[in-house]
Amino acid sequence: MSRVFCIPGIFFLFAAFVLLFIVSVSLPYLTAMDITRVHTNGGSAVSGQDTMTQLRLGIWAYCYKVSNGNTICNNAGHGYSLVVENTENNSVYIAPSWTRGLAIHPVACAVTFVALLFSFSQHITFTLIASLVSFLAAAITLIAFAIDIALYAYFKNAMGNLGFESQTVTGPGFWLTFVSFILLLLAGCTVCFGRRRDRMSGATTSYPMASPKTSFFSRFRRN
Repeated sequence: MSRVFCIPGIFFLFAAFVLLFIVSVSLPYLTAMDITRVHTNGGSAVSGQDTMTQLRLGIWAYCYKVSNGNTICNNAGHGYSLVVENTENNSVYIAPSWTRGLAIHPVACAVTFVALLFSFSQHITFTLIASLVSFLAAAITLIAFAIDIALYAYFKNAMGNLGFESQTVTGPGFWLTFVSFILLLLAGCTVCFGRRRDRMSGATTSYPMASPKTSFFSRFRRN
């Protein structure tokens, strides 16, 4: 594949893999890599625990900050749930069905890694596979981003019932997933265009140049 397209394609895949890997680690291991968060300023509590000032939802767990600045996270697990209460004893329940789908982020990361491995090969078959796997990873990442949007919309509406709708925002993991999707699309296109460029250049060098056309009467002229 042409180096003009090979190097950017590898870079896009590597960048997407790194971003998806960071997002996949998420809470409670990387407390800054949440999908959505809400600032309550001490006006709520989670699951009957201490009063919190901020709540963050990640892929594997949720974390909240208490008034003294400490961050407390629940045990990591797939499909967690929580109950959020305000000072007026109103509460909302975040069911596991809203967080279970977040586990698709590591799947997108793994597929991106496979595409990255294939992209290092100069064999035309492997470059085609790299392009197809890149688009597959982009499709999975798009599904992951759609799940992030659904969780954020539901969480914002739920916090609105407690009076915290304006303080509910998206987290870094939300936007890194979107950036990874764009990078994977660019990677798939550059690898695909690079393969097409190679085929066109190969076709140009494989066939001899056609002889110039001559008129009908020139055949009867004497040299």
